[in-house]
Amino acid sequence: MAEVLDEALAERLARIALGHVGQEWPQKLDHVLTGPADLQAPSVLHPLFHGSFDWHSCVHAHWMLARLLRRFPQMPGAGAIAARFDAAFTETGVAAECAYLARPSSRGFERPYGWAWLLKLQAELDALPNPVWGARLAPLAEVFAARFRSHLPMADYPSRAGMHTNTAFALMLAADWAEAQDPALLALIRETAWRWHAEDRDAQAWEPSGEDFLSPTLMEAACLARLIPAARFAPWFDRFLPWIGARRPAALFTPARVSDRTDGRIAHLDGLNLSRAWCWRILAGTLQGADMRRAVMEESAAAHLAASMPHLDDHYMGGHWLASFALLALDDAGGTTA
Repeated sequence: MAEVLDEALAERLARIALGHVGQEWPQKLDHVLTGPADLQAPSVLHPLFHGSFDWHSCVHAHWMLARLLRRFPQMPGAGAIAARFDAAFTETGVAAECAYLARPSSRGFERPYGWAWLLKLQAELDALPNPVWGARLAPLAEVFAARFRSHLPMADYPSRAGMHTNTAFALMLAADWAEAQDPALLALIRETAWRWHAEDRDAQAWEPSGEDFLSPTLMEAACLARLIPAARFAPWFDRFLPWIGARRPAALFTPARVSDRTDGRIAHLDGLNLSRAWCWRILAGTLQGADMRRAVMEESAAAHLAASMPHLDDHYMGGHWLASFALLALDDAGGTTA
């Protein structure tokens, strides 16, 4: 039976996130020390996002909570989510996060993964009936939007990694905010995606690597599906992955095996399964009529979900972030921004 996002599952995902968004330790910092004064606790450096093991996981846990609150406003955990947002999204906390980014040594902080997740969170907060949380976080979102505006024109090459530096993933997420708030940035995101990937074809899909949580191949395809017009995407996709009907490259249709979920890097492979399911659903949505590739994609999405949905909180090394990727796969695969 296919996994469906209903209120019961939403409550389960919310409880996972509420259990760790305020948990300061253990903590993995992305922090440059320029002197003794920089030796500060995570909650001092990042009063908003010091839980969930690392900054970006805390950001996308809050995105997940916002998304669930919008989708299921009457869910049992709705009050706890609202209370968390009231406590977390304060003017003083946002000012401190902005001040951290103003440090010269923070120029590359969380680029591009955390930048994109923060903008996706902002877009979700802006869509909620309560305008206060989004209004409070907005100055931080603008800092990251400005960084995208500055960085993309000088980024001559994409990053095709299966981890945090993957640029296709970042462009997809950042586009949510840009579509609503900044048409010029959205145009830059679209132009950059096409500039980086227009000539790609016959993807070999040498993946996964042992620590991937993103598919470099499928993420690129999903990125262009979301960002360029359908008339341009369809022939590009036919060139990029011409053998989908034959389930080739085979690696893309085979869920990754996770040998040790207590190992934080190996546990990334559960995220790979979930993010592949997300990509396959996006790509299936681009096909029209009786295109036989659609069934192949949908079957692959279901297989990848089945491999990792039972393991979202087996261990904290996955539990602090996997639920967000499950929500992407189940509830963020419709439509395009093109």
